[in-house]
Amino acid sequence: MKITILTENTAGGKYLAEHGLSYLIEIDDQKILFDTGHSDVFLKNARQLEINIENEVKTVVLSHGHWDHGDGLRYLQNKRLIAHPGAFIRRFRKKDFTPVGLALSRKEIESRFSLTETKNPVQISENLWFLGEIPRKNDYEAQSTSFVDDFRNDDYIPDDSALAAIVKKKLVVITGCSHSGVCNIVERTKKVTGISTVEAVLGGFHLKEQNEQTRKTIAYFKSNKIKQIFPSHCTELPALAAFYDAFQNRQIKTGMVLEF
Repeated sequence: MKITILTENTAGGKYLAEHGLSYLIEIDDQKILFDTGHSDVFLKNARQLEINIENEVKTVVLSHGHWDHGDGLRYLQNKRLIAHPGAFIRRFRKKDFTPVGLALSRKEIESRFSLTETKNPVQISENLWFLGEIPRKNDYEAQSTSFVDDFRNDDYIPDDSALAAIVKKKLVVITGCSHSGVCNIVERTKKVTGISTVEAVLGGFHLKEQNEQTRKTIAYFKSNKIKQIFPSHCTELPALAAFYDAFQNRQIKTGMVLEF
């Protein structure tokens, strides 16, 4: 399996960057686009890498309904789109009620894509799964939120999901933002696939500080003997430093290609 970083917060070499995430996943002779960032940066970087998203990708997966993961959908059409049904609600920052949801409405999405909405896992190919809604079972993740819905009710981003890839009978977990908790996501991955050995976890971990949640996440990864850890996007510098101290991980940058 190969993962190409098309959009990330950190630029690599000649490639563009923005606050967002978009990965191209190549597995089972398919190319799957996971998130789109918030502009056409993913397309521009893909062209630099001689990847033709318009012609080569038939399936797009949306991790959740936030602008920095899905507003790039404005630059695509005529593809299958897999998402949780809650991804298309109007949502806002709690502190100032500024919008953080998708630019496209559900109606506009349905006119542009063949939409698969599901809370349940979806097997995209022989070795790749969309995890659907993530059960939140531990006591240190997804305990608070800085977002609200249209009615100013707390929005815990129930649509937050991820991908699970099976490579050599081990798991590679690919997250968008981990609002549901990256450890909860890994546990969901094990249950959906029936595989307990996790080789790698990469993507946004939504950790900001060197706090209890970050420490418990690192302890969880160590207890599960996960060898490759790639925190990115919404993982902020204090947490990134903690992960580096624990795992000496590489920093994710646009244009990077990871092979498993």
